[in-house]
Amino acid sequence: MNTILNNKNTFLDHKSKDVNFNTILGFWIYIMSDCILFASLFATYMVLINTKINEPIFKEIFNLRNIFIETIILLLSAFSYGIAMSKINFKNIKCINNWLFVTFLLGGFFLILEFNELYNFIKINFGPNYNSYMSGFFSIIVTHGIHVFIGLVWILTIIINLNKYGLNSINKTRLICLSLFWHFLDIIWICVFTIIYLLGYMYK
Repeated sequence: MNTILNNKNTFLDHKSKDVNFNTILGFWIYIMSDCILFASLFATYMVLINTKINEPIFKEIFNLRNIFIETIILLLSAFSYGIAMSKINFKNIKCINNWLFVTFLLGGFFLILEFNELYNFIKINFGPNYNSYMSGFFSIIVTHGIHVFIGLVWILTIIINLNKYGLNSINKTRLICLSLFWHFLDIIWICVFTIIYLLGYMYK
């Protein structure tokens, strides 16, 4: 009986050393603060969209087909990152890096499409200075885009560190934190797609 308990404690000690739970907890707190940030931006947007003076122009400038493509690309990047995380138990660093790089490519493609959309809006004089509604719209999209860019830099950093130091406890912790961050961005984008684009397109 004592042998079983000792083996169980050894197993738990081993698992607890794999990742830094304090770091993960701290990162969860950061995610919650980011939730407050985006909630504030969405609340501001909803107030601005209901002011008559802004005259929303969704159907004139939004291309739902392109936005749907952006959404699919970002969701695929979440899927590829999930595959990378599933390979941690197999300690297959090459496979993890390959899927991380796929995630990086998909995220980069999404970012290019996102900022190309904003550039086209500015090009036809529908930039953040057009009215308060467009200002709120740009605030949300740009803030999300900056977060995606940070995530892409983070992915490259982890790929480099995995090649250099292997799948140690620090890199495992970073992979878990980045997983939380990346999936959080997916959830925010689904909110953007639903609240801004779909509901906005139906706005009268």
